[in-house]
Parts: sequence; structure tokens; C-alpha cells
Amino acid sequence: MDAMTKMWVSFIGIGLMALAAVLITIARTKTRGAVRIILSIVAFVVLIFGFIYGFASIL
Repeated sequence: MDAMTKMWVSFIGIGLMALAAVLITIARTKTRGAVRIILSIVAFVVLIFGFIYGFASIL
């Protein structure tokens, strides 16, 4: 990968991790029941993808 591609991949990873943080904050403060569980699972999946993108940017 060239430097520009690594930069964009790392930005995507950072963005996904930030999105996961926002989703989990919304899930914990604004929702209850099944919606809370679903948002938490979605946030976890987004966090995993963010981690994968972040790890790929340093290889």
C-alpha cells in the first residue's frame, strides 16, 4: 500500500471507532430494552471493523 492509501484506511478506522463510541453512548444513555442491546451489538461490530482497518493501516 502506498502512503496515501494507508492514510485513508487509517482515517476510516478512526471514523469507525468514533462512530462506535457515539453509538454506545447513545445506547447507554437514551435507550432501553431490545434497542439498547441491538445498538450495543452494532457498536461492537463497528468497533471490530475499525480495529481491523486501523491494524491494516500499519501493515
